[in-house]
Amino acid sequence: MVLQPNMKKRAFALATAAGAISFGTLLASCTTAKPVAPEAATPGAVPAPAPGIAAEPPAAPREFRAAWVSTVANIDWPTKQGLSAAQQQAEAIAILDRAKAMNLNAIVLQVRPAADAIYPSKLEPWTEFLSGTQGVGPQPWYDPLKFWVAEAHARGLELHAWFNPYRARHATARSPIAATHISKTNPAAVKSYGQFLWMDPGEESASKQTLDVILDVVRRYDIDGVHLDDYFYPYPIEAPTATGAETAALDGSGAARAELDFPDQPAWQRYVAGGGKLDRASWRRDNVNRLIEAIYKGIHREKSWVRFGISPFGIGKPDRRPPTISGFSQYDKLYADAELWLEQGWVDYFTPQLYWPRSQTPQAYDTLLDYWLAQNPKGRHMWPGLFTSRIGAPTRSYAPKEVLEQIEVTRARPAATGHVHFSMAALMENREGITDQLKAVHYGTPALVPATTWLGNAAPGVPGVSAKRGPDGVRLKLSAGKANVQYAIWSKHGGEWRFAVAPVSAVDFVIADDAQRGPATAVFVSGVDRLGNESARVSVL
Repeated sequence: MVLQPNMKKRAFALATAAGAISFGTLLASCTTAKPVAPEAATPGAVPAPAPGIAAEPPAAPREFRAAWVSTVANIDWPTKQGLSAAQQQAEAIAILDRAKAMNLNAIVLQVRPAADAIYPSKLEPWTEFLSGTQGVGPQPWYDPLKFWVAEAHARGLELHAWFNPYRARHATARSPIAATHISKTNPAAVKSYGQFLWMDPGEESASKQTLDVILDVVRRYDIDGVHLDDYFYPYPIEAPTATGAETAALDGSGAARAELDFPDQPAWQRYVAGGGKLDRASWRRDNVNRLIEAIYKGIHREKSWVRFGISPFGIGKPDRRPPTISGFSQYDKLYADAELWLEQGWVDYFTPQLYWPRSQTPQAYDTLLDYWLAQNPKGRHMWPGLFTSRIGAPTRSYAPKEVLEQIEVTRARPAATGHVHFSMAALMENREGITDQLKAVHYGTPALVPATTWLGNAAPGVPGVSAKRGPDGVRLKLSAGKANVQYAIWSKHGGEWRFAVAPVSAVDFVIADDAQRGPATAVFVSGVDRLGNESARVSVL
């Protein structure tokens, strides 16, 4: 993940959720007609409801539409350190309202920037990116992660908790290190590398700390997913004072250069003395692999419905790459065997950071996406990361058209069923009109998150629905069926079906008559569970 604090212009204008569904026809009370089973959605397809005369609605549109919200260096939230609790909450609400208004369906929130936390924890200190001082919580006190989860779910948005697995101190950190930070409580597990502190993946206590932190959040918070970024072993630098390693990896040709080796000699020597047979590079990859496997299994032991995703660097192993692809090797430099994680099914979704334009042949978006799709034998969700924040960047800037076309490319591949924008700041600022264009061109209708059937495929219970005509349209009264977290709502106006999604907290849902097409002639409602499974549909007209 390339973090660019110099691109943080903020325009946190509140966006109001648009698009109340039109509806008409006088209704007296609910009809609970025999439920109708939903038809299967076409993976990757997100069609606008099409005109027609079908008696039943088509499959619900499905696509993972998300944005990363970075807390490190105050890139996305909060906009600066030391804001009051009320100011932090207002900024969070602005982000969630914007996401809802533009028909996103998930937020990936950074909760652990550098072995610290944006939530109260007995394992790690408060991050300095909230208060300005590591170890000091927001004032007045509140639990930011609990707030984000509740407010996201109230808007029908998923909340995925994003953890940096090994970084222990960011180069932009300024406050004193808290006494409860791992660099103080377990200094042998933390190494200096350039301007960073880094948890040593070769130290079992470091990996255990990361696993314990993640499972603690899974147990305590009602999150929908756990997300890791690309920072495993650090991006290599040439000298202790060097900076910009991530940018060099993105922009470089992959040519050989001098590198400062990661200082993990004590752990390596213990491994060799204990009879270890792997070479040093393979041992480093094995350290990371074992953590990935433990996280995946640990999450699902705690809560079977919480999905695990990783967003690795976007270029694969050198010996597997298509002939036109070149550049940085995460396999050799970050010791990230991302292909293995897919092959073993240690992820539920995979978000390779495809941060290059389609025209850049050595790192072409289309070619890299096809590469990763071919590495996915277990059919895990493929939701590539888009570098939306390059729009308006000082160098190597994207035009909004690039992002729009990358989404088209992704949708043209049925096995790729979503995407994630880096980062939310670009969408909040509506850089060069990208937010408006996304809503108009690609996000005109809401979409359900694709179902994760390998974690469970039982249909949830059918919701209870009644309807009554009122002066402002038809008022639906909703009650959740078993395991419902959302409602999928179809209404038919003339020959056109309209689709909407409502959170399970919505007891009332109003649908107005359509000014052009008149009152609705049919309405169907279904329940959706945590894994995206849809119940049979209830016809209420």
